[in-house]
Amino acid sequence: MVAMSGGVDSSLVAALLHEQGHAVTGVTMHLWEGDDEGLYESQCCSMEMVAGARRVCAQLGIPYYVFNYQREFRRHVIQYFLDEYTHGYTPNPCLACNRDLKFRFLLERAQALGFDYLATGHFARIVASAAEPGTTSVEPHYRLLRGVDRTKDQSYVLYMLQQHELARLQFPLGNLTKPEVRALAQERTLATAYRPESQDICFIPDNDYRRFLREEVPQSIRPGPIIDEEGRVLGQHKGLPFYTVGQRKGLGITSAQPLFVIALDTDQNALIVGSAAAALRDTFVVERVQFVDGQWPAAPFTCEAQVRAHAPPMAAQVTPLADQRLQIVLSQPQRAITPGQAAVFYANDQVLGGGRIARTTKNVPERIVNHA
Repeated sequence: MVAMSGGVDSSLVAALLHEQGHAVTGVTMHLWEGDDEGLYESQCCSMEMVAGARRVCAQLGIPYYVFNYQREFRRHVIQYFLDEYTHGYTPNPCLACNRDLKFRFLLERAQALGFDYLATGHFARIVASAAEPGTTSVEPHYRLLRGVDRTKDQSYVLYMLQQHELARLQFPLGNLTKPEVRALAQERTLATAYRPESQDICFIPDNDYRRFLREEVPQSIRPGPIIDEEGRVLGQHKGLPFYTVGQRKGLGITSAQPLFVIALDTDQNALIVGSAAAALRDTFVVERVQFVDGQWPAAPFTCEAQVRAHAPPMAAQVTPLADQRLQIVLSQPQRAITPGQAAVFYANDQVLGGGRIARTTKNVPERIVNHA
């Protein structure tokens, strides 16, 4: 089964696997109706994209189906997105979509229908090797690696994949660069070979997430004070979900020095701002952690940590805590270590695991003073 979005990447996956002699079936996940209140059809599941995937499958002479996952998408991706913003986090909806839609519901369906593998167009690599030394298992051990094209690498949003899932997945584009993918699709005259990419949030194609929040959760948009680390009121914010840690522009206040968002205090409905130095952090906690090999570390370890989808990896010391949490200490402070985003751990190009960056009470004053 090949998950097909109607873009060039998944189209080429279907073509390559078909050429290799596999029995290939293309499927598209239909995620919502175009008139769903508050939502707009996006690049990833518009009628045009479905038509593109269907044309490619017709070119290849393979079956094609559309599966309805509207209810699951609303519950596990959109509601997650809204809840995270409402509670002071900055979500990454691709993480939820991969975890719950593609690699849970769709993978389970592929298995139930008798498919050996689910293939997608992700730029990442899966490498199988002999069972880990010192274990009694005879099953292969799977490693998840970055894609060779570092500019398109998507391993960051795949850190939650476990051994039993990797055993049933294929990422045929992991060893290709994006220009190579385009060229191979064009050589095969695939119907989607020239389709442009969309970088927006799939269910917010105009990229105006503030509009989306106003329409979906207007009750969460409550103005409140902008305060500094001492609790002094500097102005008024328009609603905490409109801001994210590390943000500088759009604060609506003037200061002798640049000010950055350093925390969101949901208890006091206050936006905490500070200097560039105050926005830097080298220590934070990661929660809801998962490791690709399924093993919890018995002792602290060193690795590289990546704190945003396109951030450079940074040397880090990782210390296990209780309740599936880790403490991370970076080799040098970074700005915009944002609660709600993922911190993903690497050893060279290998994904070790990751988790959600937790909120912190650091920089949050105990009370607001001089509040007019």
